[in-house]
Amino acid sequence: MEAPGPRPAPALGGPGPLGEFLPPPECPVFEPSWEEFADPFAFIHKIRPIAEQTGICKVRPPPDWQPPFACDVDKLHFTPRIQRLNELEAQTRVKLNFLDQIAKYWELQGSTLKIPHVERKILDLFQLNKLVAEEGGFAVVCKDRKWTKIATKMGFAPGKAVGSHIRGHYERILNPYNLFLSGDSLRMVPTELVEKEFWRLVSTIEEDVTVEYGADIASKEFGSGFPVRDGKVKLSPEEEEYLDSGWNLNNMPVMEQSVLAHITADICGMKLPWLYVGMCFSSFCWHIEDHWSYSINYLHWGEPKTWYGVPGYAAEQLETVMKRLAPELFISQPDLLHQLVTIMNPNTLMTHEVPVYRTNQCAGEFVITFPRAYHSGFNQGFNFAEAVNFCTVDWLPLGRQCVEHYRLLHRYCVFSHDEMICKMASKADVLDVVVASTVQKDMAIMIEDEKALRETVRKLGVIDSERMDFELLPDDERQCVKCKTTCFMSAISCSCKPGLLVCLHHVKELCSCPPYKYKLRYRYTLDDLYPMMNALKLRAESYNEWALNVNEALEAKINKKKSLVSFKALIEESEMKKFPDNDLLRHLRLVTQDAEKCASVAQQLLNGKRQTRYRSGGGKSHNQLTVNELRQFVSQLHALPCVLSQTPLLKDLLNRVEDFQQHSQKLLSEEMPSAAELQDLLDVSFEFDVELPQLAEMRVRLEQAHWLEEVQQACLDPSSLTLDDMRRLIDLGVGLAPYSAVEKAMARLQELLTVSEHWDDKARSLLKARPRHSLNSLATVVKEIEEIPAYLPNGAALKDSVQRARDWLQDVEALQAGGRVPVLDTLIELVTRGRSIPVHLNSLPRLESLVAEVHVWKECAAHTFLTENSSYSLLEVLCPRCDIGLLGLKRKQRKLKEPLPSGKKRSPRVESLSDLERALTESRETASAMATLGEARLREMEALQSLRQANEGKLLSPVQDVEMKVCLCQKAPAAPMIQCELCRDAFHTGCVAVPSIAQGPRIWLCPRCRRSEKPPLEKILPLLASLQRIRVRLPEGDALRYMIERTVNWQHRARQLLSSGNLQSVRERAGAGLLCGRWQAAAGQAPETSKLSQPPGPTSFSLPDDWDNRTSYLHSPFSTGRSCIPLHGLSPEVSELLMEAQLLQVSLPEIQELYQTLLAKPSPAQQADRSSPVRPSSEKSDGCRGKRDGVSGLESKLKRRLEREGFSSERWDRVAKMRTPKKKRIKLSRPKDTNSFKLERERSYELVPSADTQSLPSDTSYSGQEDSEDEDAICPAVSCLQPEGDEVDWVQCDGSCNRWFHQVCVGVSPETAEEEDYVCACCAATDAPGRR
Repeated sequence: MEAPGPRPAPALGGPGPLGEFLPPPECPVFEPSWEEFADPFAFIHKIRPIAEQTGICKVRPPPDWQPPFACDVDKLHFTPRIQRLNELEAQTRVKLNFLDQIAKYWELQGSTLKIPHVERKILDLFQLNKLVAEEGGFAVVCKDRKWTKIATKMGFAPGKAVGSHIRGHYERILNPYNLFLSGDSLRMVPTELVEKEFWRLVSTIEEDVTVEYGADIASKEFGSGFPVRDGKVKLSPEEEEYLDSGWNLNNMPVMEQSVLAHITADICGMKLPWLYVGMCFSSFCWHIEDHWSYSINYLHWGEPKTWYGVPGYAAEQLETVMKRLAPELFISQPDLLHQLVTIMNPNTLMTHEVPVYRTNQCAGEFVITFPRAYHSGFNQGFNFAEAVNFCTVDWLPLGRQCVEHYRLLHRYCVFSHDEMICKMASKADVLDVVVASTVQKDMAIMIEDEKALRETVRKLGVIDSERMDFELLPDDERQCVKCKTTCFMSAISCSCKPGLLVCLHHVKELCSCPPYKYKLRYRYTLDDLYPMMNALKLRAESYNEWALNVNEALEAKINKKKSLVSFKALIEESEMKKFPDNDLLRHLRLVTQDAEKCASVAQQLLNGKRQTRYRSGGGKSHNQLTVNELRQFVSQLHALPCVLSQTPLLKDLLNRVEDFQQHSQKLLSEEMPSAAELQDLLDVSFEFDVELPQLAEMRVRLEQAHWLEEVQQACLDPSSLTLDDMRRLIDLGVGLAPYSAVEKAMARLQELLTVSEHWDDKARSLLKARPRHSLNSLATVVKEIEEIPAYLPNGAALKDSVQRARDWLQDVEALQAGGRVPVLDTLIELVTRGRSIPVHLNSLPRLESLVAEVHVWKECAAHTFLTENSSYSLLEVLCPRCDIGLLGLKRKQRKLKEPLPSGKKRSPRVESLSDLERALTESRETASAMATLGEARLREMEALQSLRQANEGKLLSPVQDVEMKVCLCQKAPAAPMIQCELCRDAFHTGCVAVPSIAQGPRIWLCPRCRRSEKPPLEKILPLLASLQRIRVRLPEGDALRYMIERTVNWQHRARQLLSSGNLQSVRERAGAGLLCGRWQAAAGQAPETSKLSQPPGPTSFSLPDDWDNRTSYLHSPFSTGRSCIPLHGLSPEVSELLMEAQLLQVSLPEIQELYQTLLAKPSPAQQADRSSPVRPSSEKSDGCRGKRDGVSGLESKLKRRLEREGFSSERWDRVAKMRTPKKKRIKLSRPKDTNSFKLERERSYELVPSADTQSLPSDTSYSGQEDSEDEDAICPAVSCLQPEGDEVDWVQCDGSCNRWFHQVCVGVSPETAEEEDYVCACCAATDAPGRR
């Protein structure tokens, strides 16, 4: 440890003025491995024989051992020790460091720094350099002549030309140094030069250099540089391992191997580390550690520390040399060397044959000093070190010798050696056996000395005695007043001097009282000490017994050998009882380790671990044994001093290896052994971790046998022998060793591969050929390929294509021979399949053309029906509506109540367009498709009737409904509004497109109800005829057929109603109804606000001019002329007919005629009749009688039209049948009950008075047989002749207008009207020629 004294004395001796310091030899440097570094005391014990010969040594930890620095240097405040280097004086550390750098610089230049004096004062170079820098540097100060100012700031009196002196010193000493710093960084001065300068300054009286040293700083007060538990520095998980490290100087003194651990008190410097903050040239003088203990010093960081050491055996020699060279110092101070104030040049000691060794301790290195080894040194610069003492068991004899030495020098002890020995003896059962043995020997000496001293005291006359617990007294209260030793075993006291004690060596020095007045104070009686020593002896003897067992085990004969487990048990016992790590234990460990290695190798051989290596590629392992080596290894096992359980098993392994060699030689002598036999023998070899030379040839034979068997197996099943298999087998065969059977098999495989590749390439080219080849030619090639005994992927594909072509042709033939009209999806599926078959198919172009015709037809139909940018599909327009909201929202699945015809099954329920489309697609016949569409019509009519009555009721309800929502915007009603004729919902005129006032009153449909262009029937019939010619069924075609049948059926019913004359009474009741809504306050005075206009078209046709002035809607909130016929004034039959008129996606003249009849202004005669009694039902009015809907005339014209468009007679019969009224009656209920709305499935109607209909007066009943006439009909001809008579012949325009004309007015005879089409002049101008 470093321990500079408080007031250094002059240096003793050294080289003369002309002499140069010669560094002593280096001490040993040790670099332990991690394993050695793990136990510091074991390592120190290991190096002690070498290191104690030099007194000091250096230890470099493993490179990765880097403990964190845990001391907060910013909070470390201490009073430094002043040291003159020539008298051993001080300045601040900052100045010293600056001077240190200046000195190093001039040393490198070959000069020695001498600090000049100015005005008899040492020039402060640090302050001078600082002031010049503050003024701008040397050049600025010279230019501005500021040297006098700087001298004044430094405290010199003005007016003595001091400035010029200061400038000279600065220019000579400091300016070169600053110029050097401005270039490259300052190089470190070599430690050798610093060392020489140190001893020069120490030996030179003329130069006065003072340094400061922060030495002996207690770590307990300021904190250790090593991490400690509950410390102030937070550690990372990786740094926590240093808390318990044995090389942590806080742990080393109190570890179990250190005897200082048995001292209770915390002794600073010995059990608690001391800190040392050094600067350049701060030193520690020659000294030895307290109680001649070990010391260890760790340099945390900073510049190196130079050490000098003298081994312990030369301690007295060093003391003798010093006493001889400076006797006057020792006369006045006998313990001069213990005051740590004396330094002597190592060269002087070496001159007097004192062995001196040196070392430079760098940061991160340890320096260990051994017992009684004098050491000194100095610091090369600013650094931080930490040191502590420790004592191993080998120190105990020296420790007792040191106490005797202290007694002679009258020097205080740091602790009581005897107290420590007794405490260790009290724990004999847990002591290390070596410690116990050593303590037992030291205690025996202590007991003998104590016994002799007590006997001497007794002879002096001291008879009074008393037990005393000395350890409870402070050390300064139990010291001998003479020799200053610390008493523990015994002491003498006298009543005349209470509190004073003397040891038994100095009884006569206590006082002048006679001895009988003294009292012997003792800690233990001799009888107490002997059992304690015996316990130590027993502990030591347990080791002797163990050593005897070890020797017997190592020297046992063959029949008495112990097992490896017994050897391990002996080692475990030594570790448990902490026996010394001596040669015997090391030999036992070595023998046991050898046996364990042999056991491990033997077990590896028994486990057959060679198996993995050979199966992963084979080859001899670097540690694989030959058969001969295996025999030698078995012999080695028998020679071990212990018995291994693997020895007999390994002997059996050797026998099996020898048997394997015999069998393998026999098998390899055969011409071609089987693969199974070779594999079985190789499997046996996998159990041996032994080099077997036969294995290489066996593997070659095994690969050949496996390949031949694989070729044979592959050829057994030609359907699984692929081209890749053949190539793979050929590639494998190429890598085999030459062999006749292998070469023959290779030739056959190569020939088969060549043929197979040829036909496979040909099949591939046929599959990709354009144009495609015929089926017969490809079938011929397939037959050739089937003869090849291998699997050809393209050949298989060609065969599959041929088979698919045959299947396709069969399907086409079956479709043609089936007698049914093919479905479009079936045709598309056939076309798709046919296109994917790489075979020329004669029927495929015809099918493709047929499918293309269907797509063209669909486009034509879509162009005819769909409006521009329509959101509806063609099928959606042609089919009955499935999206009517009221019934679909409020009612789930509802069974139809109409009875089914016998023998028919109910078709699946369809709730959406997709369901309907799926049902039509799945229908095998047209009849089932028509039935499905019929059921859809029933649901359409029923749902729409419910929706109309709900919307009508909503508008007519007198109750104010603040939450009513109307229109597309779903907001509250607000005038002006318009009402849809079909759904009867109200719409704001600003939200929808409405006809302009200039267009006149028209029937208006909302955007939801206006679904198509509603072409005339004459434009639709050619579509159906062309579809008949195509002869393909598709959902759109079925829907078109049904729509035409529905239209014709509706026409028949409409003509019946128009001809019955019952519309007159219906019109009167409709005109009598008033729409009394809750918006009467906002009467129809609001102007038209909508700027949008709906173009006239089939959906909105002109109404009579008096429609605007109908009283029933004068006070409604609707836009003028935009209201509807009220439902409450109509019979269910008429309401249904009008509703279905708007559902039809066809323009018919009957629709306009119905509305014109219902909404026409009544004549005065009719008004008079309205107030007169009811006419008999048989009464008929006179006037023009139009034959406009005579059944025979209309039917004949329609039949002629259908025949011309390609309808069959059978088709017309079905249409005519549906037009013919049947005698079945339909019971009509009140319109308010939507759930009771019934429609007859065959769509034949006969109008009869309904007893349940309360909305019709009794005087307006009418008969279905009555053929009423429309007396107010007007001929639209330009020059109408207004013919009169009982019968007037009419003709309908077959153009786009569908208007009726008097035959005589347009020059058409009845025969011509029956046989030919008539097109009016207006339509002839717009339609294509040739229609007439």
